[in-house]
Formats: sequence, structure tokens, C-alpha cells
Amino acid sequence: MNRHELTSVPPERPTAGVPFPGPPWQGTGAGGRRAGPGEPRWLPDTQGAGGAAETLLVTASEPLRLEVERIVAVTGRQLTCVAGVEEAAAYWAVAGAVLVGGDITELPYRRRAPAVVVGLSGDGDGLWRLAAAVGAERVAVLPEGGPWLAEYLSRSGSEEPGGHVLGIVGGCGGAGATTTAVWLAQEAARQGVRVLLVDGDPWGGGLELALAAEEEPGLRWPDLTDASGSIDPATLHSALPVIGGFSFLSWPGNRQPGPALGPAAAVVLDAARRGYELVVVDTGRGREALRAFGWECDRLLVVLPAQLRAAVAAARLVPELPPVETSLVVRNRPGVAVDEQLLAECVGLPVAGVLPEIRGIAAATELGRLLETGNRRSVQRFAAAALDAASAAVP
Repeated sequence: MNRHELTSVPPERPTAGVPFPGPPWQGTGAGGRRAGPGEPRWLPDTQGAGGAAETLLVTASEPLRLEVERIVAVTGRQLTCVAGVEEAAAYWAVAGAVLVGGDITELPYRRRAPAVVVGLSGDGDGLWRLAAAVGAERVAVLPEGGPWLAEYLSRSGSEEPGGHVLGIVGGCGGAGATTTAVWLAQEAARQGVRVLLVDGDPWGGGLELALAAEEEPGLRWPDLTDASGSIDPATLHSALPVIGGFSFLSWPGNRQPGPALGPAAAVVLDAARRGYELVVVDTGRGREALRAFGWECDRLLVVLPAQLRAAVAAARLVPELPPVETSLVVRNRPGVAVDEQLLAECVGLPVAGVLPEIRGIAAATELGRLLETGNRRSVQRFAAAALDAASAAVP
């Protein structure tokens, strides 16, 4: 299966009412249709609180409201729009999904966190800071993130929540996040879990190199940069390479990463969540990588060596992380007694496990032998314990 069978670029001016052309895996129910010139815009009923609002939007921004109306219209859901939190309070508890605009800085007292913070291109870093402050699950930058938001809303009422996305973040450079991600995916697969390992760092060395899997047939990230709408999970699974009992999606180690993923990351991870029981993401430490992948995770593990400087670096990183349950994995060092409590206090996160020190691990990574090293009993014990600590990650 090649790239042209899985991707397509929609025309700039589609005919009103005609779905964007695309391959079978790319559905039209999630952003695959746009209103054409002269086509009536669907307008929500914002009068009264007599019925449950499937989707609630809180914003005083007219351009943002119009953009969200267009997206929600594609999903066929009901939308209630209010300008502020006082009006929102009557709808908040009964809404299936709550969207908060980037212009909203406070929430109704003791209400659940919103599902998505939405904003327009150009709103800058404020959207992510706001999402972290209010505990939002996701961030959608429109119009680029429109297809993802439509897909998210289409599935938000589904009874099947899908798999768990576990993000692995290096607390400092060279912490061992990739090693941890590989070993967790390997152990989960050994336990019979359907696993996908995702390389979230386009400027890293390429996850496939650490797995010695450069020649494994299947798609890599550059083949999916144009993905939009909805990807069929079964088709994605069949198109990805497999090694060590789990699927993987890597940046290639032998060519430039190419254009930024943008909304494609969310589209692919949504399909992965529906197709796998566990998705392990090596997120990378860069701000853009954390935005593209970290905000899609249900739980995060921050990996750091047993060093004071590493703990200080990790403590600086923590405020940049999304508001999901986060804990530490401490990498042991020869001759160093690990004071887990001290590290936890320094970083401000609980310790989920201690990564054993394996002699020759640097050479094993360089030679693509991480899977061989992962068969050691000490590694298996660590990985099993870490997965147990993140018990929600393994069905």
C-alpha cells in the first residue's frame, strides 16, 4: 500500500454539497464537506434551556462562533452558543461536549472542565496556556483543526471510548524516553495487548533506527502529513509496519521530516485510539511536538536520570505539559542510590517506576538492539510495573 492510496488533497473550491474526494479510509462525516457560496448556514437554537445541548460553545468572538457553527453543522449535532460563563452555567452540566473560546478566561463555579479550547489561527500560545489553566482535554486551532474537531464531536457521544494514549516525555535531553517507550510497547504486546508505538519527534534520530526496522514495509509520518477527516482504523493498522509484536509509526531515519504535521497528528492518533488498545507515544520535548502529540495523550510519563540537574530541567518542563495525569520514571545510574522521594518533591510529580541501569544500553540503542535488551527480566519487571502504575493504559 503506497502513499497515494491513503492520502489526497481536497480541491480549494469544492462544489457546494459535494463531499471532498478521497480514498475509502478518509470519511466525509468529519469535515469532508463545506458550505458553498449562497448555501444557507446552519444556525443553532440558542434560546432557552429546555433541552439538553449536545454541544455548548462559550465565546464572545463572532468569527470564532461562525467557524464553529460551520464545523458542528457537518456533524449534525445541536449547538448552543453563549457569550459568557453566566449564560453558560444553565447548559454546562447537560452538554455532551463543552467548547470554550480563547477569549474566555474563567469558568462557572465548580463545573467540569471543558472538552476543547477553540481559537483561530494567530491566537498564539494563549490557547495552550488557557487549556492548561482550565483543565481542557484538547486544543483546536481553526480553521486548520476543523476536520479534527468535527471528528472529535462526531464520536464524543459514542459508547466506545477507544484505547488509551500514553505519552512518554524526556525530562531532559538524553533521558531515555525512546528506550522507555519501546520497552513499554514491547511488554504490553507480550501481555497480549494490541499496541501502536508512535514516534512524535520529527527532529530525533527516527524510532525505526532504534528498532533496526528501516527496511520494514509500511507507512511513515511523511506519508500521512496530508491526512484529514477520518481514517479507518483497520486500514491504518494494515498499512503500518510491525516489529516485536506491535505496530509502529516512525519518522524515517534516512530523509528529512518534511512539512509540519499540523492537524494530521490528531487525525492519525484518533484513528489509532480507535484501532489499538494502547498507543505509546514518544512525544519529544519540543513545544510543537508536545502540542501535536502531548495534548492527545490520556496520561504522561516523564523520564529523567537520577540527577539533580535533570530534576531541575524536568521541573521547568512540567508547566508546559497538558493537564492530564502525569508521573515520573526515574532512570537509575551506576553507583547512585535513587532517592525517589527527593526527586518527586523537586519535580512535583509522583514516581511511577525506576528504569533499571542496563550495561551497554547506549550501544544497544545505536545498533538497533533495544528489543533484544527489552527481553531481560529486569526490563520486563520494570515495564510491567510501570504499566500497572498506569493501569488505565492497559485494558
